[in-house]
Amino acid sequence: MNKVNIDTLVELVEASLEKQFKNIDKISLQNQAKVLTAFQEERITEYHLKGTTGYGYSDVGRDALEKVFARVLGAEAALVRGQIVSGTHAINIAFFSLLRPGDELLYLTGEPYDTLHQVIGMESSADDVGSLRDFGITFKKIALKSNQMDLSKLSTEIGPNTKMVAIQRSRGYEWRPSFSIQDIKKAIEEIKSINPGIIVFVDNCYGELVETKEPCDVGADLVVGSLIKNLGGGIAPTGAYIAGRADLVKKASYRWSAPGIGAAVGPSLDLNHKLYQGIFMAPHVVGEALKGALFAAAIFTVLGYNVSPLPDEFRTDLVQAIRFNSVEEMLAFAKAIQMSSPIDSHLTPEPWDMPGYDSQVVMAGGTFIQGGTMELSVDGPIKPPYTLYFQGGLSYQQVKLAILNAAKKILSI
Repeated sequence: MNKVNIDTLVELVEASLEKQFKNIDKISLQNQAKVLTAFQEERITEYHLKGTTGYGYSDVGRDALEKVFARVLGAEAALVRGQIVSGTHAINIAFFSLLRPGDELLYLTGEPYDTLHQVIGMESSADDVGSLRDFGITFKKIALKSNQMDLSKLSTEIGPNTKMVAIQRSRGYEWRPSFSIQDIKKAIEEIKSINPGIIVFVDNCYGELVETKEPCDVGADLVVGSLIKNLGGGIAPTGAYIAGRADLVKKASYRWSAPGIGAAVGPSLDLNHKLYQGIFMAPHVVGEALKGALFAAAIFTVLGYNVSPLPDEFRTDLVQAIRFNSVEEMLAFAKAIQMSSPIDSHLTPEPWDMPGYDSQVVMAGGTFIQGGTMELSVDGPIKPPYTLYFQGGLSYQQVKLAILNAAKKILSI
């Protein structure tokens, strides 16, 4: 495909996406207003941007930041800490703070994300020390039906020991739709009709601020997410959050630090400024990433590849899956993303044995924050069907350049 054809293709694709882009701008505006209101209602000042050291007692900036997050997420309370290093770490804290020996964890969205398998203890392993199973906590899952949550199975699968029902909002490494806020609302209503006391937990990674409501707005008891994804706005250098009912967040804080101490400790160091600025920028950055995902879906659809979601499908998270014909095409796409990055653009991504995964994984993205998938990244397991999961992009323009480079590289194979 020559330069003229690519230029023509870009014009046609962007023209076809004009309506979707306008809708993204509308959602971003609503979410920006929500974030701004949270700052104003918590009366954030320059003083809140300063950090603390040592134990972190009386860190007013940290405490106010958690109130801002709670407002944005529709939650009663939030624990927002740089010492929680990932979404998986936050999920681990949430599970172990609320589940006890004899309790059952039920996953409503089928197979949990790969990095949770050892947390749960899903497979017998010599390393199975400290998993939920090791503590006598049982696990069960309800398989998806036609790629949707099978709510009809809840009445038979929820038992007397079911303490928590978990929903993974994003697709993970699965070729299925992510679940919208409306999907989650229906699931919560069904769960609570069976047993109001069950804790509904939502893994919210990649979903924050994509819609105008969050899981807690529709009844979720606890949600978690990483700050090097959506709510960090590409600025937060580390961290994650746990938000929801105040009593559950308190229990999570006790697991995070120690019973009786909880959220009272934890110095913010120099993080407050970056975390405040990150969540303030998040609505705009999420919008840019969504536009980039739409562009990627449209370009590769025209080129004859299977993509999910399709360009005209409803989106509830940032993840764009693209299926390739071979490992060579898969690696060529990853290489193009790396070459289109501001950091380490001269390096070549290679498959590697990443902890928590059952096959080699290729990851690409030269980011300012290590592993900062919000900036622009792609990853996927090296196994059939050859699928990469594309997410992020601080600016639509960079994503556009990266996708065009990827298309050219694949077409040259």
